[in-house]
Amino acid sequence: MQIHVGIVTISDRASKGEYDDLGGPALKQAAGGYGWKVVDELLVPDEKRDIQRAIRELINKGCGLVLTTGGTGVAPRDVTPEAIREIASRELPGFGELMRMESLKITPNAILSRNLAAVVETALVIALPGKPSGAVECLGFVVGAIPHCVEVVQGVPTSC
Repeated sequence: MQIHVGIVTISDRASKGEYDDLGGPALKQAAGGYGWKVVDELLVPDEKRDIQRAIRELINKGCGLVLTTGGTGVAPRDVTPEAIREIASRELPGFGELMRMESLKITPNAILSRNLAAVVETALVIALPGKPSGAVECLGFVVGAIPHCVEVVQGVPTSC
């Protein structure tokens, strides 16, 4: 099954053009390396409604996997986990737990991360860090579970 991916970069400053988005392109390259098809990339400010609208837009374009980058820290404007939880039918805590556990081997600040994964409509949504290297690393930690999860969420018959 070909996984169709949408990418959402969440950043007030990048959405205003104050600096270039590096997280979205890094995830696009990583997704391509896994053999996935990137359908679209969106850039939105740290606003719950904008994040939710972008996720739904990508799902409506046929994305079974939506990767977000940014807004998972502890700053007052970091609202990505809250935005996703409000529209999710279920959260998948193992993804966030594994990302934090493995990231702690790289940086002690990983304990501050609020990465998560959830099912939204017919897609798996994964909230990754805003730092490009951290986003790609965290995606790599959970990549093994993604194909099966996307198949199940999309109702694809599996042998399991």
